[in-house]
Amino acid sequence: MSFDRELFDATLLEGLHAWPLEDLGSKVPQMGQFAELVVRANEELNLTRIVEPQEMAVKNFLDSLSILLLDWPQKLRCLDLGTGAGFPGVPLAVARENWQWVLLDSLRKKLAFLEKAAGELRLPNVTTLHARAEDAGRDTGQREQYDLVVSRAVASLPTLLELATPLVKIGGVFAAYKGGSVDHELQSAGRAIRLLQLDLERVFPLQLPGGFGERTILLFRKIGPTPSAYPRRAGIPAKRPLE
Repeated sequence: MSFDRELFDATLLEGLHAWPLEDLGSKVPQMGQFAELVVRANEELNLTRIVEPQEMAVKNFLDSLSILLLDWPQKLRCLDLGTGAGFPGVPLAVARENWQWVLLDSLRKKLAFLEKAAGELRLPNVTTLHARAEDAGRDTGQREQYDLVVSRAVASLPTLLELATPLVKIGGVFAAYKGGSVDHELQSAGRAIRLLQLDLERVFPLQLPGGFGERTILLFRKIGPTPSAYPRRAGIPAKRPLE
């Protein structure tokens, strides 16, 4: 399908100025290149339902970058849990060259696309990890290794917390990208927060530019080691969430 790159770039640039994240204006061409790669690959890989240029610029790219409205250290070791088409990991890797990113997904075809895309975009700060989150969380090479873990995955908050927390360093942060209303999810996650040694540090609501809706970023600080029982074996966190 054809993709209106000029419209995408203009929408993204306008949104960056609206927030403001105008310092990222020089990154728009690189992000536009990634958008084109996603749209081309989408016909075969079904990466995303969002392919219209304006909607993609806001809902995939600006949404991914929204975490940069908060203060972060200059250097971080990061993991994108259930990266799918590479959101939010790839836009964040473009925006912050000093952040090292691991893109984790259980589908090898998607990771193969992301590996090729990272090469074309010249992103030396991006690598991939083919694994289920439950298995990665028990791998000594991955467990409690990351300063920041992020996820836009569609899963209940208790499930996400069990999958993500084991990968976060003590003192590190898990950032969950959620829809506008989070009260019910936070209530359901109370037990998981306690069991997994987390502190809800911030609830950050925001409006996406252009009237594209509301988002909320939930920031959880890891205050102690993850109990050895977690994560449970593959499939169990989704089937029997810690509610």
